[in-house]
Amino acid sequence: MLTIQQKEQFQKLLSQKLDELLTETNKTANGMTDFGDQPPDPLDRAVTEFDTSFAFRLREREGNLIRKLEDALSRLEDGTFGICEECGEEISRGRLQARPITTLCIKCKDRQEVDEKIRGL
Repeated sequence: MLTIQQKEQFQKLLSQKLDELLTETNKTANGMTDFGDQPPDPLDRAVTEFDTSFAFRLREREGNLIRKLEDALSRLEDGTFGICEECGEEISRGRLQARPITTLCIKCKDRQEVDEKIRGL
């Protein structure tokens, strides 16, 4: 079980990462709304479209990470943070420090990766 001090440290870390990510997401969103005139050159237009597509993919990834950070903060609140959702065992401190949004212990994560490899995912 996590101590109160450890919970506070994880809460601070997760909140800080969430705030940073939300700030970056807002910058990206604001930048994406300023398209200006469409470049007349087909190559310039292709580069602009590629950049826009790339920015949308980044925003999607950022959105997924935001949800995972919010979920981790919720688990801290309800007392399930650090408990593997697969087997119910405690997740090691080292794993939580390396990846505080994790929901699986290392054994269950390894098993999941082997299963994905077998299924070709």
